[in-house]
Amino acid sequence: MIFGAQLPWNEKWKKRLYTLYMAALVQLGFSLVEGKEQLLLENLRGLRRVIVAYSGGTDSAYLAWAAHRALGADAIAVTADSASIPTSHKRAAEAFARECGFHHEYIETHEFENPDYVKNDKDRCFHCKDELFDRLAEFGKERGYEHIIYGVNQDDLGDYRPGQRAAKIHSVKAPLVEAGLTKSEIRELSRRAGLSTWDRPAAACLSSRVPYGTPVTVETIQTIEQGEEAVRALGFRQFRVRFHGDLVRIEIAKEELGAALKPEMARAFTEIFKPLGFLYVTLDLEGYRQGSLNAALHANA
Repeated sequence: MIFGAQLPWNEKWKKRLYTLYMAALVQLGFSLVEGKEQLLLENLRGLRRVIVAYSGGTDSAYLAWAAHRALGADAIAVTADSASIPTSHKRAAEAFARECGFHHEYIETHEFENPDYVKNDKDRCFHCKDELFDRLAEFGKERGYEHIIYGVNQDDLGDYRPGQRAAKIHSVKAPLVEAGLTKSEIRELSRRAGLSTWDRPAAACLSSRVPYGTPVTVETIQTIEQGEEAVRALGFRQFRVRFHGDLVRIEIAKEELGAALKPEMARAFTEIFKPLGFLYVTLDLEGYRQGSLNAALHANA
């Protein structure tokens, strides 16, 4: 053997070193995410008394849990009692609050009394959040809470979300953004904390199922809610029922789309939506896309 000559790697050691290297990268990633969580908790402690705008979705649920952990009884989770939030989501929000032991209340909101909300233009979400934050500000003034916080995350900053403009106007804080937390990191931290909401499907208010320019009414929202509850009963997890007047467009997550394309499921969809008043029942072959109705905004830009 010549000294200094390069020796062939033993495959077993190559695999072991690769495994150790990858494990170190994963651990480093966990450390960075945990650091973000510690920053979140530290920032929340600095707010002293907070109202969490709480819908029960993955992000607001994690924020409510974190606020309770940081502030205890000085944090309260408040949910809008609105027709635009499905009843099943309200029940799930209540259940999670009981599970974690944080205080939870409802406040009435009246966005459906606002013509600017009902006409459903591209600023509908602004008017909804403007109403919510108005009511939360009144609640906070009566109860002595200093700040309102909400569950927008780092990933949300890139989409068209006029509700964020309302938050800025009302000085509502976004602790998840301040900590640099993304959706996937919130899910992972929720999973590691044992929170039942860690894999909850993405959710949005029922008004988001109606195309811009089509008036949003309580009757329309109730029709959509009935349809979505029936689709959920069929076993689907991630989907949307989009309202287009006489036509309903059903979006199903791509990983579940195969089941939706079966002839027996087509019959089930028809049996659900025809009695709700739709003349045409359609399945969107692109599958579920978050904010798919925003495509019309981009097309007309």
